[in-house]
Amino acid sequence: MIVQFLKHFLIVLVLIFFFMNLVSSGSSVGVNWGTMATQKLSPEKVVRMLKDNGFSKLKLFEPDEWILAALMGSHIEVMLAIPNYLLQLMSEDPKAAKSWVQTNVTDYLYTGGVNIKYVAVGNEPFLKAYNGSYLHLTLPALKNIQEALNSAGFGTRVKATVPFNADIYNSPDSNPVPSAGDFRPEVKDITLEIIQYLHTNEAPFTVNIYPFLSLYSNNYFPLDFAFFDGTNKPIRDGDRAYTNVFDANFDTLVSALDKGGFPDMKIIIGEVGWPTDGDKNANIANAKRFNQGMLQHALSGNGTPARKGTIDIYLFSLIDENAKSVEPGNFERHWGIFEYDGKPKYELDLSGSKRVIGLEPVDGVEYMLKRWCVLNPDVKDLDRLAENIDYACSLSDCTVLGYGCSCNGLSIEGNASYAFNMYYQVNDQNSWTCDFDGLALVTDRDPSVGDCQFPVMIAHGSSLMLQWGELKMGLRIFVGFVLFFFLL
Repeated sequence: MIVQFLKHFLIVLVLIFFFMNLVSSGSSVGVNWGTMATQKLSPEKVVRMLKDNGFSKLKLFEPDEWILAALMGSHIEVMLAIPNYLLQLMSEDPKAAKSWVQTNVTDYLYTGGVNIKYVAVGNEPFLKAYNGSYLHLTLPALKNIQEALNSAGFGTRVKATVPFNADIYNSPDSNPVPSAGDFRPEVKDITLEIIQYLHTNEAPFTVNIYPFLSLYSNNYFPLDFAFFDGTNKPIRDGDRAYTNVFDANFDTLVSALDKGGFPDMKIIIGEVGWPTDGDKNANIANAKRFNQGMLQHALSGNGTPARKGTIDIYLFSLIDENAKSVEPGNFERHWGIFEYDGKPKYELDLSGSKRVIGLEPVDGVEYMLKRWCVLNPDVKDLDRLAENIDYACSLSDCTVLGYGCSCNGLSIEGNASYAFNMYYQVNDQNSWTCDFDGLALVTDRDPSVGDCQFPVMIAHGSSLMLQWGELKMGLRIFVGFVLFFFLL
């Protein structure tokens, strides 16, 4: 009797553990990891943080041997991208495509290696801003990469896809509803050719959708319609009702695919998220509201009005990138769920269950000394202050100083101190970077004011990683010589 009870008790425990692990793992949640930062966190520590938080999928914008090495044995599913600048080479030279697959896929795809599932060919190559630069390169590159994967024996395991921007489809102004959606006329034919190839290879259609940009680009856009808990009156499309712009955008794509003859095409959301600074609508409260709503919506299984089921998403992005281009807007450097140093910006339940859960930070981060570069309060001649601020900002990151941003309320002196400190920090606190024609000095008093934080950067940046890379290469050469002479 006791034995039977213990057996049932153990079965219940196993089922409870399995369920808890399933919920906490965020099994359907991916995240984009961009690395355009002046100082980078240790890949090993970031991967550990990904696992601690239950991220099961990861998208990389290009191969990085340090990150790929850190991912070995992690079981995290990886989408590995080929940058746009390589599309011409990949489209023209099948041997180059095979070489890329060998170096970045085959060398890592083994038991205990990296769980690579997708290769992303380019990133938003049909974006209007590119003026057709990659229009005729993308399909040949896609074919060459997929055929290289097939030749390597991974064709059924690893699929090539193309992450598109949502600007490749729309609804006409005369009938602005999702069911009227179709691909833009100037890219429609080539897009359908790509979709046909993806469909034949059982690969997904990948698209990046950004409700924030709808709000950013239109001052009259209804704020609540950008989120999932808004109270705006729904937009009617026949018997369908739309309460948020994500669903409307997604279903516009569904309609375009349906019109093209691909009603069952699998869709992956390659990027979706909300920035926390750099614009009046980019803040922590809005980012938490959007991302938590997105997770709950995507994982609920309710889907959109036109397509039911869970939605496969990769949040954008993991960590802030202070070296990204700000041409689209100052918010570009602030998409991270985590700060530059791996600290979470806000609570986020990756299971989509709306639990109050704090994310785990990157552990063991080391910082530079607690010192800052600020405007010398004793300086009287400020004639060259403006040009020195411009110089410091042009070579660092002052995107939080803009209208509606976290440091918008600083005085001109405060703006100078912030600019000087950012330049000083991104240059590893070298003494010669805190002068600015005698206007600046180094202090050990934190000049942060309220929500405006003057950061001290992390100590272990990319420069140290490069030094270790050179050392590792030297060790390989040394070991090679030793083996050569031993064999003689």
